[in-house]
Amino acid sequence: MTQQKNAYTRITQRYDDVLTARKWWSWVYMRLIWRTNDNKIADEVLNMIPNNLQGKILDVPVGTAVFTSEKYALLSQASIVGVDYSQEMLNLAQQRKEAHKLSHLTLIQGDVGHLPFEDNSFDCILSMNGFHTFPDKEKAFSEVFRVLKPKGLFCGSFYIKGQRAIADGLVCTILNKKGLFIPPHYSLHEAQEKLHTLFGDAVEIRHHGPILTFRCTKPIP
Repeated sequence: MTQQKNAYTRITQRYDDVLTARKWWSWVYMRLIWRTNDNKIADEVLNMIPNNLQGKILDVPVGTAVFTSEKYALLSQASIVGVDYSQEMLNLAQQRKEAHKLSHLTLIQGDVGHLPFEDNSFDCILSMNGFHTFPDKEKAFSEVFRVLKPKGLFCGSFYIKGQRAIADGLVCTILNKKGLFIPPHYSLHEAQEKLHTLFGDAVEIRHHGPILTFRCTKPIP
């Protein structure tokens, strides 16, 4: 975890530029290597959450809130908790919280493998660009499932291997070694199997090359 924390500390200032492809070099990186548009993927995932939701939402990892701050402004009747392991990411998220006057958003430094919440606490859990960065993915899934209420919504996105060779090569040779991604990574089949094991038939999955998006509903026991 120390390597990962140091890695995100080093790239915090460029993180948003990479994800949003708002610089020419980040546009080239996203389109040529990943062949994805994270802005469109983020819109797809965030549209899974109804704007009139009035319950409790967990966002893990919340990152810098670069994609979510405007959505959270619409979710004014919800109580939102954003968790991230990186304090540097949280500092930028705090700036967006203040800029968008998100008084209903609480930011917490924490570990997805040890969430400080009671069972069945949240009506919705969002995890965008998260699971490929989590060291213990099985524990992360277990914790997310534990704190999600029955009939609650779990949605998000993450990297999957085996869909684009050049992206897989980048992950293996650079991103894993720098601690920005943490192996092992799921294939499309493995991700489908994991989500269906937890959520049964209430699973919707799409993939945009090496990025998988998902929408799941927790079954009633």
